Amino acid sequence: MSQNIECDLVVVGSGAAGLATAITAKKRGLDVVVLEKEPVFGGTTALSGGVLWIPLGPHGRKQNKADTLEAVRTYMRKETGAFYDEAAVEAFLENGPKMVEFFERETEMQFVPTLYPDYHPDVAGGVDIGRSILAAPYDIRGLGKDMARLKPPLKTITFIGMMFNSSNADLKHFFQATKSLTSFVYVARRLVTHMKELLLYRRGINVTSGNALAARLAASALELGIPIHTGSPVREVVMEDGRATGVRVKSATGEFTVTAHQGVVLACGGFPQDVKRIAQAYPHVQRGGEHLSPTPLGNTGDGVNMAEALGATVDIRFKDSAAWMPVSKVPYANGEFGVFPHLLDRYKPGVIGVLRNGKRFTNESNSYHDVGAALTRACEGQTETAMWLVCDKPTLAKYGLGFVKPAPMPLGKHLRNGYLIKGDTLAELAHNAGIEATTLEATVAAYNVGAAQGEDPSFHRGSTSFNRYLADPAHQPNPCVAPVAQGPFYAVKLVMGDLGTFDGIQTSVVGEVLKRDGTPIDGLYAVGNDRASIMGGNYPGAGITHGPNMTFGYVTGNHIADKAEATQLIANVVMATKKDKVYA
Repeated sequence: MSQNIECDLVVVGSGAAGLATAITAKKRGLDVVVLEKEPVFGGTTALSGGVLWIPLGPHGRKQNKADTLEAVRTYMRKETGAFYDEAAVEAFLENGPKMVEFFERETEMQFVPTLYPDYHPDVAGGVDIGRSILAAPYDIRGLGKDMARLKPPLKTITFIGMMFNSSNADLKHFFQATKSLTSFVYVARRLVTHMKELLLYRRGINVTSGNALAARLAASALELGIPIHTGSPVREVVMEDGRATGVRVKSATGEFTVTAHQGVVLACGGFPQDVKRIAQAYPHVQRGGEHLSPTPLGNTGDGVNMAEALGATVDIRFKDSAAWMPVSKVPYANGEFGVFPHLLDRYKPGVIGVLRNGKRFTNESNSYHDVGAALTRACEGQTETAMWLVCDKPTLAKYGLGFVKPAPMPLGKHLRNGYLIKGDTLAELAHNAGIEATTLEATVAAYNVGAAQGEDPSFHRGSTSFNRYLADPAHQPNPCVAPVAQGPFYAVKLVMGDLGTFDGIQTSVVGEVLKRDGTPIDGLYAVGNDRASIMGGNYPGAGITHGPNMTFGYVTGNHIADKAEATQLIANVVMATKKDKVYA
């Protein structure tokens, strides 16, 4: 495209936050255009778990009638600490349920409840159920000719392209397929259906998790007549008389300008792939450690950089400036590699995490963010920030480890390419992995004493409902704890990654981009991961990115529409006054 475009509102980015803003504004009568840098739409959302944290929402109230506004406020105060923003939290709590009701009533968006506990249910105000919801599965044939433009899910967390639900129910059947007739039939049906889809469409069409969230929102936007221009990277925000009036785009087919009478919304996904900025923001990168983000390669901080160039406040304030995710590097046959986020294996009984010195350092069944934060602290003063997940043969066969699938899937490829490390004894495993052998043997021996009785006196694995949620409920007395005892032994090396950034552009509650003096840049807004998180660098529960992001997209879209209506009302009054004077 090389022809200039004129509209009311331009949204830069096609993830959940950007599309939520666009859809809300369109429903309020504005002419909206969405621009996406990549050749596919969906952004980080399409690669995510698709979960939203919406306290006291319509689904959660049915699950947990005892939950209260004061309990959520208490939890948020405890979790965000010094970064508690009362006005923003109140706006989130008020508008979150409204957002869910609006999207389920007005669009293709549908949600289902999950069984997720808060990540810290033992903290005051935390709950065991009722605050996290999930995008319902979606048949992407509903996108019509735009189906091919949906960003595919992360390759490393699919099985021959087949997706699993973030709710964990799907995976339980796959883990039990060789032990339960019900699970075997379930898995067989899923595989047959998926193979048919691959033959007909060359991709899975029944998508789940974040791919379903992105697909449902995109389908809703396109159905409303909101164009999503992919392959259209924005290079600059156009300013006239101190006001953002549009953007300049430089695409492969030419340059063009989008003029937006009501403003510009930045929704570019934060800065997880901005090498310069993460070197300033991430402690492990500052000291020379490796960082592998499974977020889209296009998330290079475009929105943050454009806003900062206009005088916006973009500071690194949070102790943890991103949603940490321990990841492993998966070698591919063509010499490239994938990034595997360790979402499930750490919770399973018989899997422990150690540092290069052979010592455990945290409760492995805590959330990915908490384990990542603990890993960063444990490796202070060192160049390398890394851990190894260690298990024995029965555990590997039952649950798999990282990208390695459970039995009966073969191990040979992973052993040959070095992803999976093996030792007939713990000492041999340590030697092959580069771990301190004597300490590893002592660590495992000490752990096994308690593990034989389902106990973990060192780090208390299994002590919270969240620890147990992603573990193995069939393993008792503690679904998170089992000995590491029967060789051969296996390990996978993990380094730090992220699911997106927390630090970002400082905004007003309604999303106005703020300058150093606290005044807004007229006509410029930020949503999603471009906007600084209200969680203050903490991770209270499943969906604390999408929940606030879609909620504040809804808030920002309504604010811009309210402002446009007010401006039009004033213009009408002025026009009527002029006519009255003429006739007088």
